[in-house]
Amino acid sequence: MKPEINAAVGFLSRFLRIKGHVNDRQLQTFSQTLQDILAEQYKHHWFPDRPNKGSGYRCIRINHKMDPLVGQAGQRIGLSIQQLYLLLPSELTLWVDPFEVSYRIGEDGSICVLYESHPSTNGNPSVTTGNSNPAASVAQVSPMVDSHISCKEELLVLGRTSPAKPYMMTVSS
Repeated sequence: MKPEINAAVGFLSRFLRIKGHVNDRQLQTFSQTLQDILAEQYKHHWFPDRPNKGSGYRCIRINHKMDPLVGQAGQRIGLSIQQLYLLLPSELTLWVDPFEVSYRIGEDGSICVLYESHPSTNGNPSVTTGNSNPAASVAQVSPMVDSHISCKEELLVLGRTSPAKPYMMTVSS
């Protein structure tokens, strides 16, 4: 659970660092607070043997309403909900599941994988792909989604809340 939470928190913290004029101490406090909140929230809703179970409960969502867990971490460093809305994408869905963390910016955005690992026989997951390192520059696109806008392009344009037009998304089965 820890690497998945670290990937999600690192992703959100990156927005604050880039857009927020938040100092290093505030950023560290935000990150640690959100890690602690998510670990506590997810501890009874984490099922490595059935990763999709509890997925809705572990989803971090910002749309017309701030995710309450992100709001708590922001308030801990003195950011109001209104300030968080300015710093984070106005439409963001972040799924934190066993062995995978993925996100979507905008309702019609690509689903991008931040972190992915596979369970191993010794109990320690083996990381195979993804962006668990906050300094990494490329996220991997989920094989289920084909898009003209790449995940990397979405991250480069942090303020955009929906993909640039013309945009066509196809989903294959």
